[in-house]
Amino acid sequence: MSRPGQGVLVPVNGLGFPPQNVARVVVWEWLNEHSRWRPYTATVCHHIENVLKEDARGSVVLGQVDTQLVPYIIDLQSMHQFRQDTGTMRPVRRNFYDPSSAPGKGIVWEWENDGGAWTAYDMDICITIQNAYEKQHPWLDLSSLGFCYLIYFNSMSQMNRQTRRRRRLRRRLDLAYPLTVGSIPKSQSWPVGTSSGQPCSCQQCLLVNSTRAASNAILASQRRKAPPAAPPPLPPGGPPGALAVRPSATFAGTALWAAPTTGPTEPSPPPGAPPRSPSAPNGAPTPGQNNLNRPGPQRATSVSSRASIPPGVPALPVKNLNGTGPVHPALAGMTGILLCAAGLPVCLTRAPKPILHPPPVSKSDVKPVPGVPGVCRKTKKKHLKKSKNPEDVVRRYMQKVKNPPDEDCTICMERLVTASGYEGVLRHKGVRPELVGRLGRCGHMYHLLCLVAMYSNGNKDGSLQCPTCKAIYGEKTGTQPPGKMEFHLIPHSLPGFADTQTIRIVYDIPMGIQGPEHPNPGKKFTARGFPRHCYLPNNEKGRKVLRLLITAWERRLIFTIGTSNTTGESDTVVWNEIHHKTEFGSNLTGHGYPDASYLDNVLAELTAQGVSEAPAKA
Repeated sequence: MSRPGQGVLVPVNGLGFPPQNVARVVVWEWLNEHSRWRPYTATVCHHIENVLKEDARGSVVLGQVDTQLVPYIIDLQSMHQFRQDTGTMRPVRRNFYDPSSAPGKGIVWEWENDGGAWTAYDMDICITIQNAYEKQHPWLDLSSLGFCYLIYFNSMSQMNRQTRRRRRLRRRLDLAYPLTVGSIPKSQSWPVGTSSGQPCSCQQCLLVNSTRAASNAILASQRRKAPPAAPPPLPPGGPPGALAVRPSATFAGTALWAAPTTGPTEPSPPPGAPPRSPSAPNGAPTPGQNNLNRPGPQRATSVSSRASIPPGVPALPVKNLNGTGPVHPALAGMTGILLCAAGLPVCLTRAPKPILHPPPVSKSDVKPVPGVPGVCRKTKKKHLKKSKNPEDVVRRYMQKVKNPPDEDCTICMERLVTASGYEGVLRHKGVRPELVGRLGRCGHMYHLLCLVAMYSNGNKDGSLQCPTCKAIYGEKTGTQPPGKMEFHLIPHSLPGFADTQTIRIVYDIPMGIQGPEHPNPGKKFTARGFPRHCYLPNNEKGRKVLRLLITAWERRLIFTIGTSNTTGESDTVVWNEIHHKTEFGSNLTGHGYPDASYLDNVLAELTAQGVSEAPAKA
């Protein structure tokens, strides 16, 4: 199905205006960190339009109509959204669509994410879906928009053509977006002169005016230094008389002074966002769209170019998506505002983006890892060993101590010469509270009843771990949910291993129901970010790590169910103290290469989990 024509976008001093005497639906959109234009709600767009009619050079406080947008302000002159608490600036645009399209009718199409919440599609996708729906098509292929999804209207679902995974979608009626007819008076061009009237002296208005001063100073400096630009060409197939859209110089690419770029490299989309399809026209990624968060064979190559910065202009990082920048975003933003207000030119830049995935790899180039049989391991639900009762397990690894020393038991914190602190709490036949034992290898001593209580409260897998030195007795297993581990060789090198190919590991765990060994048995758990791709160098030590990771996977030690340190979400699949490298071509997050000590560190972590080379069998 062909993509519907988007509304004409004609920028005039940063604001788009429809042609004379032509009715258009106005949709305001903001550019997110994944370089995708996301629409504001119809209510917010009505508010912006009302402010625009009163003062085309003013500012819009979004919190007045949406409590979730309290920190955000739009400056209509610079066409940027400013977040007051972090200093983050994002471009905004005023786009136009046909009144008979979905936004003109107040129709919103949404998909259900992993958390059960509903997320609106981008406006061009929403219009495409609505057009197919009105024509009573049974299904819709989004490949023409660069997405590898099929929409089924009978079941109201979308299906990923690569993974076959389905999600629910819905069609919702909402407030229609604002309608405009004819032209609107042009706003004053940059830099803006002083406005008449006494300005408000509240902190919020002072901040807005400072932001505006920053934009004016930056653009004035740019115009003084930048050579005259050639007239932009008309877009291919554009209507006669239409103006070509040129990227805004206020925040294009990665810097305020933006050099022409081809195929910009972009960050990964959030979980559940539709991945770009490899069947985009000419086999190339759609310009301005993400192509990183997908398996290697499906991802198109992208090339990034650095923006040019005028000499003598200080560069301040304004936003680092991973929180690892040298300057806090709010500090960088406010510093830039103050410097610009003083008449000093400043270039606000974004920090480099991590390279998460390798270039595309064809199936014929994917090879098995030498010395490691197979390419896949699966785990199923755990079967508890009914024959292992706690007393038998504890006695197997302990030696009875007749005359214990007068020191603390580090489990109950009572003296070893007295009864266990679990006396009266836990009762087991044949285990008297005063009995003390010594673990065979490490020699640490505890009350026998204390060790029985510790084992009963754990995984009950027939193994025992010393609470003092963490020495493991028996074969330790974990609580990892069922899933699949794949591993193979790809013909690309990691940073620091130029002459070595790469081992790629792919973990995939679906969401499910927690078992008796998990924190909340019977409750659903989520699995965010799967499949997860990890990388090792294909050398002797890298293959050794792979063999041990396979053993750890089979013992269910790689993942567990708990609370995410990143998002704070509970009842979700998280890593389990065995670090992996998930960043292929950089090390901006600390989870990539080069890292000279990583292989030794992960071997030590595997040993701490009781996984070593001697008993490991691939």
